[in-house]
Amino acid sequence: MHRTLLSLCLLLVASTSALSAADAAKPNVLFIAIDDLRDWVGYLHHNEQTKTPNIDRLAKMGTAFTRSYCAAPVCNPSRTALMSGMRPSTTGVYGNETDWRKIVPEDKPLTASFRKGGYYVCGAGKIYHESFKRDSEWDDYLTKEGGGKAENKLSKNAKDGGVGGIRFAPLDCQDNELEDYAIADYGIEQLGKKHDKPFFLAVGLHKPHMAWNVPQKWYDMFPLESIQLPPYKEDDLSDVPPAGVAMAKPNGDHKNILDSGRWKEAIQAYLAATAYTDMNIGRLLDAFDKSAYKDNTIIVFWCDHGWHLGEKHHWRKFALWEEATRAPLLWVVPGLTKPGTVCDRTVDFMSIYPTLMEVCGLPKPAHLEGPSIKSLLENPAAPWTTPALTTHGFNNHGVRNEGWRYIRYANGDEELYNESADPNEWTNLAKDPQHQAIKDELAKSMPAENAKVPNKEKGKTEKTPEMKAKRKEKKMQKGKEPAEG
Repeated sequence: MHRTLLSLCLLLVASTSALSAADAAKPNVLFIAIDDLRDWVGYLHHNEQTKTPNIDRLAKMGTAFTRSYCAAPVCNPSRTALMSGMRPSTTGVYGNETDWRKIVPEDKPLTASFRKGGYYVCGAGKIYHESFKRDSEWDDYLTKEGGGKAENKLSKNAKDGGVGGIRFAPLDCQDNELEDYAIADYGIEQLGKKHDKPFFLAVGLHKPHMAWNVPQKWYDMFPLESIQLPPYKEDDLSDVPPAGVAMAKPNGDHKNILDSGRWKEAIQAYLAATAYTDMNIGRLLDAFDKSAYKDNTIIVFWCDHGWHLGEKHHWRKFALWEEATRAPLLWVVPGLTKPGTVCDRTVDFMSIYPTLMEVCGLPKPAHLEGPSIKSLLENPAAPWTTPALTTHGFNNHGVRNEGWRYIRYANGDEELYNESADPNEWTNLAKDPQHQAIKDELAKSMPAENAKVPNKEKGKTEKTPEMKAKRKEKKMQKGKEPAEG
């Protein structure tokens, strides 16, 4: 009896030790999310005015992707898709007003897979769209970010709060008075703690989401007289079909900016907000370098979508062109990625969830709709044929491969751009019959079925993004500021 009990105890101790050893071997994950950061970062060389030394530093630590695209050019659907592993066309989460929690069960998200895998799951800031939080997904989450009052401490150099719905102003405050500083602090604190289990640490920074209100010194880094406007063609929308023009809304934000004569000021503000976020990323990386977890932690750096600053007479996201859909993606995977490598393959952010499962040795859930890009982390030049797919609203899709972008709207309108010859997407080739085969090939990546927009309330159907855009435009014309995701 005693011998049997002793054997059982020894077996239990051995099993527990084996589990502990297995957990210790699992890599940690530092999951960095940035809001509204487009391709204006140093390593992409798309706008040489930008100053992002810390993002560029992170890019040199592993593999930097040059053609990486969001699943949706809107905060809520983009983040829901990335975190759930299911595309907007599957969930029906197309806009910022849809409560994804009613559609995505709690056992589906990325956080659930890590918790099932024995991870401590914690985070701070904006990971999901902040109108809909599900605290039960996390073992710990920062609840008080602060910073709200500091956003209103305008500098003596601020003219006002911006132009219409495009909000920006330099501030008379310190860096640590804004919420992103506290969010980065949370990540720094977690990296300095002793963890008994492998951790999944999510850090979601808000800037450069509007308002682009950051301390004056960040504006001073970009003298107004040196600001250059993005590539712009006055008649850019002349060959864009009606559905595309409706998304551009040239008589909304863009007209307001042109009428105000403050286009360069808005560019300056976006660059300043980006530089502020880069500083917080640097603080996080400094803590990472000093931590005990440096050699066994995967870093994934992603942004929810891009942003237009006047290209195609459009501002904000909410469109299917390059500026709204392209965003930075960086991976550092110990033992897999090589420092300073660059991948020019075309990927979208639906690849993040399955790739993390594979590189962390966790089971891949059956519901995931994106491919793992582990082969590209091993060899950035490896063969790759899967294009990137972006969806904006019901049955509006853009497909991007290394050479082309094809957009097809719900009403059948089309756009096709030769990205090699026309990187600014100034010439729509969709009506040229010699390119029919290209359109047909790219169309294969568009979903065969598109989920309907979920009911917001019983008996009521939520307005589509197009309907909401028209409503926002009317508000702007009346001087009312539209809501931003």
